[in-house]
Order: sequence, then C-alpha cells, then structure tokens
Amino acid sequence: MAIEKKLTAGDAELILRPDQGCRVASLKVGGTELLRQGDKFGAFVMVPWCGRTENGVFRNGGVTHQLPIDAPPHAIHGTGRHAVWQEAAPATDTDAAYYYDLADPWPYPGRVTHKVELAPHSVKLTLSVEAAVDSFPAQAGWHPWWLRNLGQGGQDVELAFHAAWQEQRGDNHLPTGKRIDPLPGPWDDCFGMPDGVDVELTWPGEMRVRVESPTEWMVVYTEQPEAVCVEPQSGPPNGLNTLPRLVTPIDPLEITTTWTWHRIG
Repeated sequence: MAIEKKLTAGDAELILRPDQGCRVASLKVGGTELLRQGDKFGAFVMVPWCGRTENGVFRNGGVTHQLPIDAPPHAIHGTGRHAVWQEAAPATDTDAAYYYDLADPWPYPGRVTHKVELAPHSVKLTLSVEAAVDSFPAQAGWHPWWLRNLGQGGQDVELAFHAAWQEQRGDNHLPTGKRIDPLPGPWDDCFGMPDGVDVELTWPGEMRVRVESPTEWMVVYTEQPEAVCVEPQSGPPNGLNTLPRLVTPIDPLEITTTWTWHRIG
C-alpha cells in the first residue's frame, strides 16, 4: 500500500495518508498550504465517535463498554485516526476512497469508508459507517487544523458563522445538556446549526474557505496559536451516550462535508 496518495485538480493539491488514519495530510492551493503540518494534524477523521466520550464508557442497550482512556479521564476522537486504511476503489487524479474494518478496542464489527473528491475550487469528503452484524451507536466527522496564519506576511484567519445555540461546556469539557446563546471565543465548544454547518474562514487579502455540511453539529477549537479547527460531526461530544445514532446492518451512518475556496485581494 502506498504511504500517501496525491490528488490534483487545477492548482489544488491534496495529500491523503491512508497509513495514518486516512487523514488529509496537506491541502495546497496555488502552492499555499492551508493545513497545519505534522503527523497529528492536517485533517483527521473522527470515527466511530467524535470528541470526548465521558470516562471512556458507552452503552448499547443493556451492555456497557469501556474504551481506552487517551484524554484522561475520557476517550477522544475515535479509533479510525490510528488505523491503517485500505484502498476501497481504484483512485484517479481527483478521487480516492479507502476503508478500514472496525476492530478492538471498538467492540462491534463494521466497516468505515472515507471518500475524497477534489475539484479545482473545492473538495467533498464523505464518511460512512456500516454495521456488519450487531447494531451499535456511532458518530463520524472531521477535525481539520486550519493554519491560523498562512505564513506569507498576511493577517491571521477570521471565523464567521451564525449558530442557533452553543452547548454549555462543563468543567469536564463535556456538554452539560443545556443550550446557551453563542459566546465569544476562544472556543473548545460545540455549536448547533439546524440548517447545516456553514462557516467562513477568511485570511484577509489572501484566501477564503467555506466549510459546509448537512449535519447540524460542529465543534470549534481556537485555543492554540498555530491553528483553528472547525469540525463538522454527526453529533455532539459524548453523543454515544447523550444522542446515540444507531447504525444497523440496513441503516449505515453517512456524513459529508464540502470545503470551497477562492483567493481574495
């Protein structure tokens, strides 16, 4: 299996790393890198759960499961980002699809597929989660690390979005269950957008990126100086417990996001 897969369309170049959780390792437009670089960065997938799962515990009916604690005291961002993914279909210059089969420490068999479709001014990402035998709750989403500054002498990125609510965050970094009016940043918070995620990132005079998804949930993280994260996901943090979406053999989970860009100035 190739260590990386490069897609190109127009002056856009995207690098996938199936050996590193099928993350988008790089997204360049006209040679300008938009994503923070490094093995843990780029844009990684979150599956079969997103964000933190409280104390690493979730229930499926009457059965309780314990996940590895990798963000004490919680389990964070799923197992897919640690997996080696396999090619699901022959790739082209602009399209690629990879899969991995769910396995220990996730307790239920199934398959996750990540499809990437690059165009000159956009990329569409699709994640699907299929159950092999037993039904189980699951989530899916993306965690892109957008560079705060493009490193070309310009200004830092500006975020613009209109959320219907913000999930109140407790001392344990999880939603309390109370919805509040959106507060100013910095954020490590979940927002609700019932009409779909729609966020603009603007590097003044340089670039504008629009992040869209039909899902109503996103997490925004702006607490690090190097990058900002806008994370479309199929449910809120700890959603395996608070808002479980059951994946069954006849009803897979699918989520998409589209990132569109253009130069400004």
